[in-house]
Amino acid sequence: MPSSLPRSLNLLAWAALAATAHAQTAPAPVVPASPAASAPVSQQLAPVEITGTRANDTQERRQSTAAKIVIGREEIDRFGDSTVGEVLKRLPGITLQGAPGRGGAIRMRGLGSGYTQILLDGERVPPGFSIDTLTPEQIERIEILRAPTAETGARAIAGTINIITREGFKKRLNNLRLGTGYENGRWQPSLSWTRNDSIDSLIYNISLSAFQNDRHSDSTLTTRREDLGPVPAATVVTSESFEARDKRTGLHASGRLQWRGEKGASLVLMPMLIYADTDNTGSSTLTRDGAVSPSPYERSTSSTTGHYANARLNGQWNQLIEGAGRVELKGGVSQGRWRGRVLRTLIRDDGMSLPAGYRNLDDINTSHGSTVTLGSKYTTLLANDHSLVAGAELEHNRSREEHTQPDESGDDFSASALRIAAYAQDEWNLTPQWAVHAGLRWEGIRTQASALQAGASLGEFTNRSSVWTPLFHAVWKPDPKSRDQVRLSLTRSYRSPTVQNLIARPRLSTLNSETRPDRAGNPDLKPELATGVDVAVERYLAGGGILSANVFHRQISDYMRGVISQDPVTDRWVSRMQNVGDATTQGIELEAKMRLSDVVSDAPPVDLRANASVFESRVKGVPGPDNRLDQQASGTVNLGADYRFRGTPITLGGNLNWTPGYTTRISETQWLEQGRKLVGDAYVLVFLSPSAQLRLTASNFAPRDYLTGNRYEDAALRETSETNASSYINWQLRLELKL
Repeated sequence: MPSSLPRSLNLLAWAALAATAHAQTAPAPVVPASPAASAPVSQQLAPVEITGTRANDTQERRQSTAAKIVIGREEIDRFGDSTVGEVLKRLPGITLQGAPGRGGAIRMRGLGSGYTQILLDGERVPPGFSIDTLTPEQIERIEILRAPTAETGARAIAGTINIITREGFKKRLNNLRLGTGYENGRWQPSLSWTRNDSIDSLIYNISLSAFQNDRHSDSTLTTRREDLGPVPAATVVTSESFEARDKRTGLHASGRLQWRGEKGASLVLMPMLIYADTDNTGSSTLTRDGAVSPSPYERSTSSTTGHYANARLNGQWNQLIEGAGRVELKGGVSQGRWRGRVLRTLIRDDGMSLPAGYRNLDDINTSHGSTVTLGSKYTTLLANDHSLVAGAELEHNRSREEHTQPDESGDDFSASALRIAAYAQDEWNLTPQWAVHAGLRWEGIRTQASALQAGASLGEFTNRSSVWTPLFHAVWKPDPKSRDQVRLSLTRSYRSPTVQNLIARPRLSTLNSETRPDRAGNPDLKPELATGVDVAVERYLAGGGILSANVFHRQISDYMRGVISQDPVTDRWVSRMQNVGDATTQGIELEAKMRLSDVVSDAPPVDLRANASVFESRVKGVPGPDNRLDQQASGTVNLGADYRFRGTPITLGGNLNWTPGYTTRISETQWLEQGRKLVGDAYVLVFLSPSAQLRLTASNFAPRDYLTGNRYEDAALRETSETNASSYINWQLRLELKL
C-alpha cells in the first residue's frame, strides 16, 4: 500500500511531461482599446451604464494558486435539483451517504463526519445546521478546495466546500420559478423568486422559496443471530418491514444588501431565515423464526412531528486605505430552534404486556443553538508581487438540548464551544512561471458541557485543544503562454472531536448487548492531526474545457473511533470514542470537461463531463482487510453530457453516478457493509421565449434498492443484519420566468 503514492506521483510526472510537450498555442493577447478622444465641452454625452461580472468559473479556477474548483449558476441549475446535496453528488470526488434521492451526509474523497469542512459564505456552518435546508435557488456558486488554506481554515483533512449565497450585482434580475415534483404517486410543489436591483448606492438581492415534500419510503431489516458458545442455541432470524410517509413544508428567505460609500468603503448585510415543519408517520410488522420465546411484538406504529427555525444575520465592512491596503471587519449571529415529538407504540396481538427491555416511546425533544462570530482581515500588496493577508477569528457556539418523558424523567444537556484563530498568508507571483502561496494558522478550541439525567447532575466537563497548521501551495507553468500547469500543496490539517463525543453523559440501550451498547463520551479526546500532500496536472482547453489529474496523501495521527468494551463495574457494554493510533488515506482524482468539437472536428454541439476517483485508506489499529478510514468508499465515477439540437429551442442532458459497494472493518469484531449505488439523472430544457423556459428532470430514473448491513462476530456470537430500502424515480417540472 505505501508504494501506491509514489506510483501515482510517477504517473503524474509523465503526464506533466506529456502536457508540456504537446502544449497548445496560447490565445492571442487581449489588446486594450484605445482611449476615446476627448469630446468638446459643448457636446452632450449620452448616459453610460457600467456593469461588471466575475471571471468565469474555469478562469477563476485557473488563476487560483491554491487548488479550487468553482461551480457557477449554470451548473447548479442544470438538473433542476431540489437540494444542494443532489447538486454536489456529480462533482469530482464527492459522494452522498444515504439512499438515492434522499440526500445524506456530504463526503469529500469518501470522508465525512468532520473530515469535510462546510462553509457558508466563508463561515463555518453552526452545529446542527444541514445545508440541505438551503435551496439551490439561494446559491450563487460553490467552491471546492481540495487542500486547506490559512484563511479558510484547517479543519479540512478531506477538503472544504464553500457555498456562496446569491450576490447582488448591477445587473437587474427578476426571476420566478414555478415547479412541481412527482414521486411514487405524491406531488411536491415548489415556488421561488429572486430579484437583483439597485437603489442609488444600494445594491440588493432577495431570494424567497417555498416547498412541500411528500415522500413514501419502505424498507426491510433482517437480523440473523447465531450462538457460537459451547452449547449452541437455535439460529434466530428476525425480519421487520417498515413503511413511512414523510411530509415536509418549508419557507426560505435570504438577501444581500450592499452599500458602496466613498473612497472604497462598503457595507454588506446578509440576512437569512429558514423555517420547516416535519410530519412523519410509519408502521412496521415483525416476524421471528427459530426463537424459543415468541416475538416481543408483532406490529408497531410511529409518528414524528417537528418544527425547525433558524435566523442568521452576517455583516461585513470593507474600507480601502489609500496606499496601505484594505481592512475587512465582519460579524454574524445565528439562532436555531428545534422542537419535536416522537411516538412509537409496540403492539402484541395476544394482548400481553411487553417483555423486559421493550417499551413504548413518547419523547419530546427541544434544542436551542446560537452562534456569534467576529473576524477581521487585512489585505495589502507588497513589493515584488506579494499579496499579504492576515486576520483573526472568534466563534462562540452555545447549545441546549432537553428530552422529556411522560413520567417527567429525561435529561438536560448544555454545551458551549469557543474557537479563536489567527492566520497570515502570502501569495507571491515569483516569476511568470511560478506562483506560491504560504500560510500559517493557529486555532484553539475550548469546549464546556454539563448534563442532568433524571434530575441528577452528571457534572461538568471541559476539553481544550490547539493546533498550529503551516500550509504551502505552488503553481508551475512550463510555459507562461501555455494552457498547462502543475500544482503542489503541502498541508497540515486536523479534525476536532464533536461535543457529543466529548461529553461523558451515557445514553443507555434498553437491550444492552455487544451489538446494542450504551454510548458515552470521552472528555480526554485529542484532535486528529494530518500531514498531507497534493499534486495535480491541469490542461485548460481553448473552448473553456479542462483536463486534470490529482493525487493526494494524508498521514493521520491520534485517529478517533468508537471502541466497544464491557464495563467492569456495571457489567454493561459501552461504546466510547478513543484515540487509537494512526491512519493513512490516499487517492487519485481525474476530471475532464470539454466540447465534443475539441476532439472531433465538425462534431455536434455536445458538452461532455466526466470524473473518476479512486480512494484507499488503512487504520493501523484495526486488522485488515477492509480496515478503511471512516467508511470511505473505494471510489466514484460520473459521466455526463449535454446536447442542444441545432435549429430548435431544445437542450437535453444526462448524468450517470456510480459508487461501488464495499465493506468496512471498524474493529476486531465488527464490519459495516454498503451496497453499490447507481444513479441516473436526465433533463430536457425547452426555451419558450427569451424570458421563459421549461425544464423537465427525471432523477434516479433507473431506481435500485439500497442495501446496507453490519456484522458482529466473536468466539461466542455471530450476528448479521441487512437493510433493504426501496428508491423511486423523482420527476420535476419547472417553469422559469424572467419578469
